Amino acid sequence: MHHVVKIGFGVALSLMMLTSVAQADDFKLSNNQRISCSRGLSAGKLNTATCRSYAYLFNARTSEYFRCQVSLALTRDNKEVINVQADGGCTKKPRIFDTDGNYSFDATETEPPNTNSFFGPGGYAIWASDNNTQKIRGCITISSGLGSDISKCLDMTFQ
Repeated sequence: MHHVVKIGFGVALSLMMLTSVAQADDFKLSNNQRISCSRGLSAGKLNTATCRSYAYLFNARTSEYFRCQVSLALTRDNKEVINVQADGGCTKKPRIFDTDGNYSFDATETEPPNTNSFFGPGGYAIWASDNNTQKIRGCITISSGLGSDISKCLDMTFQ
């Protein structure tokens, strides 16, 4: 009888673990990271180079995503590196789809300064699709130049 209780407890524990795994979030990194660099040059003086890179982390179950940025600034003179600074972090963005599901995504970003960037540091596009149905949504976010970003999503139609 003692073995039956142990086996029953083991089966119950296994089912609980499978349920929690089935409901777990599935985070995926975008396949389309970008990097942009700029330099400030002055003859005989300090030179500064700054590079920024962006990536997106997507929750494939909820369609929430994070926009992540890392930057590195290097200052040097003609003989040595004087200063190195790095910064970065991720900002949570809203869901693309209202309901949980099984989604795929990709992202792309303008590389400032860019001639396509009329109002500010540029923008980015997110594409997300439902892995179980023929459903895709495209979202574009651009800087308004007035302190807030403008973002719109559109469901694609199939012809």
